[in-house]
Amino acid sequence: MSRHIHRTQCLIITLVFLICTCPNTKADFTFGEPTPLDATINSGGHPCFDCISADGLEMYIDKPTNGNPMSHSWDIFVSTRSSTDDSWSVPVNLGYPVNSNLLDGYACLSSDGLSLYFAGHRPGGYGAQDIWVTTRAYKGADWTIPVNLGPVINTSSYDSTPWITPDGLALYFSSDRPGGSGNDDLWVAKRPTTEDNWSKPVNLGSLVNSAAYDSFPCISANGSVLLFSEYPGYNPLRPGGFGRSDIWMTTRETSERVPEGYWIEPQNLGPLVNSTDWDAQPRFSPDESFLYYSSERPGAPSGGWNIWQMPILPVVDLNGDGIVDAADMCIIVDHWGTDNSLCDIGPTPLGDGVVDIEDLIVLAEHLFEEVPLVQ
Repeated sequence: MSRHIHRTQCLIITLVFLICTCPNTKADFTFGEPTPLDATINSGGHPCFDCISADGLEMYIDKPTNGNPMSHSWDIFVSTRSSTDDSWSVPVNLGYPVNSNLLDGYACLSSDGLSLYFAGHRPGGYGAQDIWVTTRAYKGADWTIPVNLGPVINTSSYDSTPWITPDGLALYFSSDRPGGSGNDDLWVAKRPTTEDNWSKPVNLGSLVNSAAYDSFPCISANGSVLLFSEYPGYNPLRPGGFGRSDIWMTTRETSERVPEGYWIEPQNLGPLVNSTDWDAQPRFSPDESFLYYSSERPGAPSGGWNIWQMPILPVVDLNGDGIVDAADMCIIVDHWGTDNSLCDIGPTPLGDGVVDIEDLIVLAEHLFEEVPLVQ
């Protein structure tokens, strides 16, 4: 193995110093075939995917308490495993005090695994649905009584589907509060440190938000990719979709000069991801190598909602000529040290925010592979 690595490194060094002209780049990742999780997770009862812990050992889902997906009573469940090579356990209801007799769901776990953000309609809130957080002292400890995030985050409107960034400094969520573009819009609140209060939420703008129910935000670790979906069962839908709710993506390129960047117009993830049924609640795996989402598409162990996954694959044929070769290496070298997302394909398909040796290593793993040309 060490000799193989040494040969790969030598090949990389040789190709880096090739003299070449860099053509235009194309998309930097794509998706493999979707497959449903096994019957342990998709065991009926319309499970929907919430999140996986940063260590990959806890999966949070939510299900209606009476088996009716249109019910106003949902609970949060957790499935565990001893290692990432093991199978998931049967999901266990988190019980009191996290779950109430009303709707509790759309959970998002902080990167340290000690704070669980979720949406709920329970006593002590400000509107039709609020965002709450429950905490625990250590992994495996009991969850505390949930705390409402307060009137800066929650309003008399419908505030829901929270997603906390890995650094804990930005909270994305959906809301139908005044000042948006339509029904549910995507908003973000920020704070300087995890000990500070949240700032007043800012709407992501009319280029991202539409007249539809834009919900379920999920942002990549490097902050450059934002996934979301329409809220299932509600019209209108965004134009250009394939089913009754679809998954969409918007991206941005950040820099030291413009740390926030600007989100571009969202693109539909296409008919491989989206079906003619409901597809919603997209979530990245901790290592960003898989996309998880909830769907009513056929082919799962049980009818109704099921949880699906599909691999996220780097696009390594950067110039689109049908083969991974030295020309693609040169494209990466030309963007060396930048945050160009089209060349940032390592160590995960979504990148790490800088074009560097990690991206060359990923490319070298596919060197001389032939790639079908996109028509």
